[in-house]
Amino acid sequence: MVQDEVTFYGHPNVQSLHGKTIEITKEERLTLRGDCIIGVRANKACSTLDETLRRRLVSSDSTVRVEIMVGNESFVTHGRGNDRFTLQNPHDIVIRKTSFVCPRTMSVRCDKASSDVPRNMVLMLQDKDTKGIFRITVE
Repeated sequence: MVQDEVTFYGHPNVQSLHGKTIEITKEERLTLRGDCIIGVRANKACSTLDETLRRRLVSSDSTVRVEIMVGNESFVTHGRGNDRFTLQNPHDIVIRKTSFVCPRTMSVRCDKASSDVPRNMVLMLQDKDTKGIFRITVE
């Protein structure tokens, strides 16, 4: 088992409505078009995750657990790694319900998406000062 954590912050435009993906980004701005984005100002992206974790993610046999923690709230989704991952994006981390792979993709075949994030957590993430943790565990 390998684990890494990414810190991110809320933004007034967090909507968390997308039915197939969840994204966090290092960018500071967020438009309403980014309806899968739950956080900005992340301290890591795909390309800067722990190297051992990155090696484990690039395997279709890997299971991926992502726990999103905001205040006293917690949200968990499970997905898979993939041998087609490049994990090269320097700005974003995206987890997907589908099997689509691009440089921003960190997990596929996830059981939840942005639209599944509890609404009280989304409300908290609409405050720019709210801090969140994106804990990634790979087995």
